[in-house]
Amino acid sequence: MSILIYAESAEGKFKKVAFELASYAKKIAESLGTTVTALTINAGDTSELGKYGVDKVLKVTNDKLNNFNAKAYADAIKQAAEKESAKVIVLSSTTDSLYLAPLVSVNLNAGYASNVVALPVSTSPFQVKRNAFSNKAFNITQIDTDVKVLAIGKNSYGLVEASGAAAAEDFAPSISDADFGVQTQSVEKGSGKVTIADADVVVSGGRGLKGPENWGMIEELAAVLGAATACSKPVSDLGWRPHSEHVGQTGKPVATNLYIAVGISGAIQHIAGVNSSKVKVAINSDPEAPFFKVADYGVVGDAFQIVPALIEKLKAFKAQNS
Repeated sequence: MSILIYAESAEGKFKKVAFELASYAKKIAESLGTTVTALTINAGDTSELGKYGVDKVLKVTNDKLNNFNAKAYADAIKQAAEKESAKVIVLSSTTDSLYLAPLVSVNLNAGYASNVVALPVSTSPFQVKRNAFSNKAFNITQIDTDVKVLAIGKNSYGLVEASGAAAAEDFAPSISDADFGVQTQSVEKGSGKVTIADADVVVSGGRGLKGPENWGMIEELAAVLGAATACSKPVSDLGWRPHSEHVGQTGKPVATNLYIAVGISGAIQHIAGVNSSKVKVAINSDPEAPFFKVADYGVVGDAFQIVPALIEKLKAFKAQNS
């Protein structure tokens, strides 16, 4: 028996979430007295997985799987789980895995818990803590099925290095043409040095910036912080920024260490999608903006004065401490 994770990758490189899943699964494996196996699909060097607790890697190399296909990927995970006699399958809460998890649970007749934010409260019975009601509350969910599928909330556990190395093994799951009823015609990728999915810090802008011509200061602040840039729904709807940068309940959910909202009033859908971030900072000229009610730090004032001043202070701090 083994704990199985699906280690997501992009263009041959593992996403940060893959190492977080490995760290999480390693801790469960220790409590159950078992090992961690990672399934990779068209990934490159897998040795780094061993640094975070993976004991074995099942490497799938198949050109048909170059583009994400939920049904085909779910079939591959099912076959890997059966091969390893895995009773616990750990997935992420990325967009891809949100499609995958229900299919995997159906394939394995497994109970499924989404938005898991901590290690199991108990392994007998198997109980996990989850976010509920758009991150406004927690609940404890008990899974009684023999096989269990967990989807871990982003940035809810962190990275924990472990000593050891992962043994790699080629794995060729049976993939049929029936798996490709839905096919990818094209892929549009967002540009930027740091992706929202992998970012520890996100700088987000709203309609308070008044127009796309003022977005330079958001990008400059993000560059100083090594952050990803994002935006509210109205900004993407107006065409100021690409939809790939839209964050919130109706866009990409964000659970970063630091989320800075510039000129975003804080519609309930936006707040629900970013509320899992550990520290939230709001910069807005309206002292009654709803975002201030959930922000850890709030700055009332003109963003066109505050953000440039903040950038200069950060640059000076970095210069003194580099």
